[in-house]
Amino acid sequence: MESTAVFGGLHHNYLLCPSRTASSLLIPSSSFSLFSNPSLYSSSSPSLKLQKRLPFASYNVHQPASPFSRDAVLSETFSRGESELADIDWDNLGFGCIPTDYMYIMKCAQGGNFSKGELQRFGNIELSPSAGVLNYGQGLFEGLKAYTKEDGNILLFRPEENAMRMRMGAERMCMPAPTVEQFVEAVKATVMANKRWVPPPGKGSLYIRPLLMGSGAVLGLAPAPEYTFLIYVSPVGNYFKEGVAPINLAVEHELHRATPGGTGGVKTIGNYAAVLKAQSAAKAKGYSDVLYLDCIHKKYLDEVSSCNIFVVKDNVISTPAITGTILPGITRKSIIDVAQSEGFKVEERLVAVDELLDADEVFCTGTAVVVSPVGSITYMSRRVCYGEGFGVVSQQLYHKLTRLQMGLIEDSMNWTLELN
Repeated sequence: MESTAVFGGLHHNYLLCPSRTASSLLIPSSSFSLFSNPSLYSSSSPSLKLQKRLPFASYNVHQPASPFSRDAVLSETFSRGESELADIDWDNLGFGCIPTDYMYIMKCAQGGNFSKGELQRFGNIELSPSAGVLNYGQGLFEGLKAYTKEDGNILLFRPEENAMRMRMGAERMCMPAPTVEQFVEAVKATVMANKRWVPPPGKGSLYIRPLLMGSGAVLGLAPAPEYTFLIYVSPVGNYFKEGVAPINLAVEHELHRATPGGTGGVKTIGNYAAVLKAQSAAKAKGYSDVLYLDCIHKKYLDEVSSCNIFVVKDNVISTPAITGTILPGITRKSIIDVAQSEGFKVEERLVAVDELLDADEVFCTGTAVVVSPVGSITYMSRRVCYGEGFGVVSQQLYHKLTRLQMGLIEDSMNWTLELN
C-alpha cells in the first residue's frame, strides 16, 4: 500500500526507511555535526530481523500547523502496508537503552527561538569539550512513554505536561526551550519514525527521552551560546528488577538530594548524579532504592531517587507537598487525580518519616515505574514491612492508570494522544 508520509522535522535529504540497513538514507553535509556509531549496529546489538506486526491503515503524519512545516518537511512515497516489528525478545525487556532507528534534533542560539528540527539516524553526537552541559551541567531531561493499543494505534500519555515542565526547568536553568507545540510535534515525529520499536500490547512501552542542553562552547561561568533539543527512544519493560513485586527502600538521613532554593523541583541532570552515592551504597546492601528526607529538619519525606512517594493510612492517601525540593511528577499528578476520582481523600502536606511506621501501604510513582508497591522500608536499623504485593489502594490506582495509559478503558480525563 502506497502512502505519503510527511514528518514535520524530517530533513529534506532523508528518505524514512523502515529498515535499519537501508542504504537510501543520505546524511547531508549540511546536517548538524552528528555521526552514527558503528558499534551500535554490530552483531552484539539486539537482533534486527523483522517480523510482521498488526496491519496498519496508511497514515499521514503531516501536521499543517506544525512549527517545523515551513522549514523541514519532505513528502516521500514509500510502501507501508504493514508496520514491521523489530525482532527482539519482547517478553524479557528490562529498563535499558536499546539503539533504535531515529532521533530528533533541534537547535537554537541563546536568546533565539528553536526551529528547523529534523530526524536523524540514531548515533553519537559531537560536542565541544567546553560545551555548557559538560562543564557546568546546564541540561534538563524529560521522560514519557508510548504504548501500543490492541488495534495497533499508539498512545502518548500527557506529552504536553512534559513540555510545560521542561519549559519551567529551562527558565530555572537559563535556557531557551521549545514551545509546547514544538515539543509535542517532535515527540510524535520521533515515535512514528521508530514505530517498529514500540512493544506489542502488554509487552512494555517505548520510553521517550527528550534532552535540552547547553551545547555551545563556554569557558567562563555563563549560559551557553547555543542549545540543542534532542529526543531518543528505547523499548523498555519494568524499571525495577523486581518488576511489579514490592521494592525495599532504605531511608537516607545523612545525604540529601535537594535543598530549598535549589533545583530539586526541576528535572535538571545534576539532581540525579547527586543521588548515585547513596543509591549505590543501598543497592550494595540489597535494597532497591533510597528514600530521602528533607535537609533541614531531617524528618520529613522528600522523594525516592527517581520517584515520588505516597503513604496510605485508613484509606487516606498522603504525599509530600510540592515546595521546591520535590519534582512535580506527572505520574504523581495523575495518581492524585485518579485517586480523587475514585473517591479517595488525598493530602499533599509534610509527611513525617515516623508515619511510615504504622502506614497501611506505601507506594512510589514515576514515568519509569508507573506505580511500584513498597514491600519494606528500613529506617535507622528498623525495618517495617507492608506485604508481599500491591495493597488494596495501590492496586486499584495502578489498575485504573495503566488501563487508561494503554487505551483499555475510555479516557475520561482526556490525557492520551492517539497516533495512527
